Amino acid sequence: MGRILFGFILCLVLVPLAVLAWFHFGHPPVAVADAPFPFERQVVSIPLNARIYREMPANPPIQAGEATFTTGAQVYSDQCAVCHGFYGKPSSLGSSMYPKAPQLWVQHKGSSVVGVSDDPPGETYWKVLNGIRLTGMPSFKSTLTDTEIWQVTLLLANADKPLPPAAVQIVRGELPTDAVPEPSAKP
Repeated sequence: MGRILFGFILCLVLVPLAVLAWFHFGHPPVAVADAPFPFERQVVSIPLNARIYREMPANPPIQAGEATFTTGAQVYSDQCAVCHGFYGKPSSLGSSMYPKAPQLWVQHKGSSVVGVSDDPPGETYWKVLNGIRLTGMPSFKSTLTDTEIWQVTLLLANADKPLPPAAVQIVRGELPTDAVPEPSAKP
């Protein structure tokens, strides 16, 4: 009985020490090119999804419409496209991240869903507002206003539907001609 108890206590001490040594000497997969931990995606997604669904707002405080989509497209172009790409122009930066940044203007295989258009708007809002640790997705809480976050959220929620021409030009990486500022006269 004493040997069993001693073996059990020894395991309780040695296993955590071995794990700490493994971390201390830099052996975990921390580089983007490394293979992921076993079950890494499942282990991370469970608490992330639980928190999002607990904290996400139920209803947007603004209405979806032409002005919302066009302004949301400009916010997307300025803040999001570098990682998530434009329509028909995937981001090379986003594809080199771990995990890869989703290309938000690409239709899912075998479905009519584009990007995150099948997610509740509150979920996308939460992700833009708070960011997601260890993914490269930053928090825009101090960069964008609440209205701007909702505008880009509603744009992405409607990515699988027809959008106003000005918004389409912007999400294609083209600037509408009426949005280009006139050159100022220099004295």
